[in-house]
Amino acid sequence: MFKVIESNDMKTNQINMTEGAIFSKLMSFSIPLILTGLLQLLFTAADTVVVGRFAGYDSLAAVGATNALVNLLINLFVGLSIGANVVAANYYGSGQKERLSQTLHTAMLLSVYSGIALTVIGVVCAKQILQLMNAPEQVLVLSTLYLQIYFGGIIATMIYNFGAALLRAKGDTKRALYILFSAGFINVILNLIFVILFKMGVAGVAFATVISQCFAAVCIVVLLTRENDEFKLDLKKLRIDREIFIKIVKIGVPAGVQGIIFSFSNIIIQSSVNSFGAVTIAGNSAAQSLEGFVYIAMNCCAQGTLTFASQNIGAGRIDRVKKMAVRAEAFELLLGIVLGNLVVFAGPFLLSFYSKSDLVIAAGMERLKIICTIYCLCGIMDCLANIIRGMGHSLVPMLITLTGVCGSRIIWLFTIFRIEKFHTCTTIYLSYPISWIIAIVCLFISLLSIFRKDFPHSQTICSD
Repeated sequence: MFKVIESNDMKTNQINMTEGAIFSKLMSFSIPLILTGLLQLLFTAADTVVVGRFAGYDSLAAVGATNALVNLLINLFVGLSIGANVVAANYYGSGQKERLSQTLHTAMLLSVYSGIALTVIGVVCAKQILQLMNAPEQVLVLSTLYLQIYFGGIIATMIYNFGAALLRAKGDTKRALYILFSAGFINVILNLIFVILFKMGVAGVAFATVISQCFAAVCIVVLLTRENDEFKLDLKKLRIDREIFIKIVKIGVPAGVQGIIFSFSNIIIQSSVNSFGAVTIAGNSAAQSLEGFVYIAMNCCAQGTLTFASQNIGAGRIDRVKKMAVRAEAFELLLGIVLGNLVVFAGPFLLSFYSKSDLVIAAGMERLKIICTIYCLCGIMDCLANIIRGMGHSLVPMLITLTGVCGSRIIWLFTIFRIEKFHTCTTIYLSYPISWIIAIVCLFISLLSIFRKDFPHSQTICSD
């Protein structure tokens, strides 16, 4: 029934996850992805440092106030790239080369359509949405300008994201790392030129981001057009295959909605943080930037479980999915504890790179002490969700996110946070670990149920 790809057919940039040592394959996939994410965050942090040091904390707050909104608008379409990754990895694992090629061309055209839609929404609606988020008047104009420039070039971001997701489907995470390193270097150089030399402030940061993303998009397209297998992109073959499009949507839309739900709850949190003023916003923004380094390391491992599960389900290797789940969760726990607490320990020093203000540093530490110490919970949650999604059940993580994460955070902020005694940033930040715990319990129960329902004759996950 299943056709498993043989190891002697593998190319240098591919990882066949359907055979061989499980943990080493997962790490071979995840480590370049972690480095890619860390580089991306490092370059993003450089943006924040440059604008905070050379344009003032109003500009830092202006950029920070847009983070949740940017994530909200792009998450649906990033979810579609996840759907493309799962579908392509499944065809790759089962050896269906023609369907894999059709998936590639459908996904890349879909990335262009996604970018166009985001450009229209982001440019037209930026100011109105920021006003709904209670962005302070002192940063509203700058935040709007940043968003309009950023979304003016969002097509390039979508092309890169979809292209990188397709490469991950065959276990190729190294070349995206090389592209991102080059693009990030360009971004940093342009930041220094635009912000320090030309005094362009947040506009300079936005233009630097757009130009570097355009470079990354061109690179990923050129790379795909030069492939010599079923991942070769032929621009003349770009078309939407209806059946594959439906498969991508069935997996990608729930994944995207999950991201939107997360972002929606984060927008509510950001709106609550905004009510405490520019200093708190700046400190929160700097702390989020540091947290990102911990999150990306854990999330990249979780992305590895997505591709691993997809390839092995396509090859009929449910036994490997179970064993991988246990190993991946143990790794997420250890990684989150070590990295999260290192960031807290070095927090004052690290935050000083973003701002020289003692008040901003204190505001940032308030967030780090609550969230980063137990950030491992977020990694465990993401890992469980991606394993379930990689097995083809994308609706389950979405529903759990809707109720367990978004629901609990909203209830918390509209009840406990409204009590005068608890109307503090500490109360806001406590909503994160509480929602993670609720989601982990629900996702674990769901994963056990899926194994028992879809694979009734296999051993339980705990026995592995």
